[in-house]
Amino acid sequence: MSKVVESVCTYCGVGCDIAASVEDGKIVKVFAKPEGVVSQGKLCVKGKYGYDFLTASSRLRGAYVSRTFVQKHEELFREVELEEYDSAFYSIGYEDAYEAVAKKLGSIIQRSGAGSVACIGGARTSCESGYLFQKFARQILGTPHVDNCARVCHSPSLKGMRATIGEGAATNPFDDIYKSENLLVIGSNTTEAHPIVANRILDVVKRGVKLSVIDVREIALSKFAHNHLTIPFETNLMILNMIARVILERGWENREFIQSRCKGFEEYRRSILADPYADPQILAHVRGYEDLPQKIEEVAYDLSHKRSMILWGLGVTEHIDGSYAVMAITHLALLTGNIGKEGAGLMPLRGQNNVQGTCDMGMLPYYLPDYKKPEVEGLMTPDIIDAILDGEIKVLFNMGEDIPHIHPNQNKIKRAFKNLELLVVQEVMWNEITKYADFVFGVRSAYEKTGVYINAERRLHLSQPLVSSDLPDDWEVIQAIGRHFDEAFRYESSKAIWDEVRSVAKERFSGASYEKLERKRLQGLQWPVFDEETPILHTDRFRTKDGYGHFRYKGYELRGMFEELLGRKDPHFYLTTGRIIAHYNNAAQTKACERLVKRHQEDVLFVSEKDREFFEGRDRVVLESRYGRSHPLKIKFTKALKRGTLYTTFHHAKSHINYLFGDEADNFVKTARFKSVKVKVL
Repeated sequence: MSKVVESVCTYCGVGCDIAASVEDGKIVKVFAKPEGVVSQGKLCVKGKYGYDFLTASSRLRGAYVSRTFVQKHEELFREVELEEYDSAFYSIGYEDAYEAVAKKLGSIIQRSGAGSVACIGGARTSCESGYLFQKFARQILGTPHVDNCARVCHSPSLKGMRATIGEGAATNPFDDIYKSENLLVIGSNTTEAHPIVANRILDVVKRGVKLSVIDVREIALSKFAHNHLTIPFETNLMILNMIARVILERGWENREFIQSRCKGFEEYRRSILADPYADPQILAHVRGYEDLPQKIEEVAYDLSHKRSMILWGLGVTEHIDGSYAVMAITHLALLTGNIGKEGAGLMPLRGQNNVQGTCDMGMLPYYLPDYKKPEVEGLMTPDIIDAILDGEIKVLFNMGEDIPHIHPNQNKIKRAFKNLELLVVQEVMWNEITKYADFVFGVRSAYEKTGVYINAERRLHLSQPLVSSDLPDDWEVIQAIGRHFDEAFRYESSKAIWDEVRSVAKERFSGASYEKLERKRLQGLQWPVFDEETPILHTDRFRTKDGYGHFRYKGYELRGMFEELLGRKDPHFYLTTGRIIAHYNNAAQTKACERLVKRHQEDVLFVSEKDREFFEGRDRVVLESRYGRSHPLKIKFTKALKRGTLYTTFHHAKSHINYLFGDEADNFVKTARFKSVKVKVL
């Protein structure tokens, strides 16, 4: 007998509501209901077809311990029943594995201190598991070293927005796109990475809403834009400052808004007008970019004369000045008064389906739940890797983050992982990180459990199982290990954990009960939730300590491609990376879905038509940076790229794309510079 079950998509930060037709305990179809607020009755290919992983051969279906770990620690397994699994792992009962992990963990802490343990992950699971993970680390084990995958994506958005407007989250709902008169999309290939948001953008453009796109290449959205600006690599901050300068020079700023709601404007104004790299005319004589001064003026005019929303992605944040670029984006909203009202505001397009929620839960080294400050700040992930190499951190507890694939400087990462005394992994699929694990715990996927997920617009959805599973939830594994240290570390259900979250993080979630979320399963609720939800932030005051928006100017620092262009050199070669619609992140789940993997079976290197002569006669090339080499990549020529620029995806671990990127990172939060690296073509 067929039944329909409503839940939440497991992939990107759009966080679509989904419905599944289930027969005999198996999903036969996933779709979206028209009344779904986020999906609007539409899903991308991942939402529709990305569920085959549930029954794939690469699915984790138990608990496992590595053979090498058993050989080194025979005393832990003398009375434990182990079964042959493969050449690297034994199967082990969950309870036996929990006890062995706890014993080894306890002995290391006793010898080396709690600070020798780090916990990373959580954005691919529920808020309840993320909350319990940071509590387990801080209160049960006593380590401050907690982090999540926001470190490699939107940590600069959190930093930049909090520094200027006091809150590091989207100001408005996705549906406010329909109330806007002007949209600026920068550093986001929205049709590929956040397609259901892109649907809204395309809807309103057809109705006459202005769209400007800023990117290092032409993307699908560019075809529909009134203004497309291809910019040199690593110049986001410069271009954003140029837009602001034009607004100021033309007198287009919203003086009334600035005077009543902002601080630091006059110093900001003086700084930007005195900055030679904020003058758009610097671009007028740069070959290939001569059209930018006029286009920058048009973007500035539209932002200051229309109800405007700015959307951005990792093309902004994954740079050494990512946090500063986000501040420059918020400056544009403050300058033009496009914040705190319908149809305007700021929209960082988050990557994972619960990365917003994981940060809200305090899975960050410098924030507790509700963004309170901890007594002791822990290390960020890049520092954790260094500390592992230095022998200071000996244990890594990982929950759903495939570090040996998606993080930069992979040669260094893998040296570090070999230096660990204990690596514990909770995962849905066998992937790159499981190859290095001492213990692997197979856990339920988002489609098999109950929990709260928070999308890029601050919207909470309560998932429910589409199909049943006898695997534990992430929080159950954490709790079971934690009970060996503290018997009182006990929760009856995910609801019991969430009720604690509502008490601990009451400034955002006190009114968001399971009962209320169940009634609004297709609609969700936007935090902060008290008696009612809060769709729009900053309507009367900003969420800074003094209630004002703050201007904090930072000028662009000349480097890289733009420095070469100013020196009239042809830049060869700079690489950037991104996503494709068929796959998600490390593709461990999507590669296990037949209708998705056949759309994209390998990472392809896109090369400018203007560089065709250089690549003539070669089907594949290897890229090399000072950090490492890629594997051979198939070439495809395109007119969407400027001379000297290259683009590829990073979904397939075998391509070794992230071996090319190094330790260069955001000045504040150490998010890696994934969007630009100089490479040699071999």
